[in-house]
Amino acid sequence: MSASEIQKSRIINELRGFIRKLLQDPEILEQSLVIARQELGEGSSPAAMARIANEISNTTSVHIPEDPAEHSEADKLFLELLKEVVQEEQALY
Repeated sequence: MSASEIQKSRIINELRGFIRKLLQDPEILEQSLVIARQELGEGSSPAAMARIANEISNTTSVHIPEDPAEHSEADKLFLELLKEVVQEEQALY
């Protein structure tokens, strides 16, 4: 297996575990969106994204490191998707 294949496999496994956690506790999604809406109301700065990660870690069973340099690919993807959903909601109003 090449390094690229190993990396892809690791990311897929991490995403599978994360999706499993979301399916086991659907409230994680709603709580995460509430947090993202509150923090992104003033813009999507790196500091706002770090606060979102920290608050999600403090209030749900999902752990996202506060330091963006420590975010896994799944962490980055989840935070980016939260940001996109909130921005789309705001565009509707």
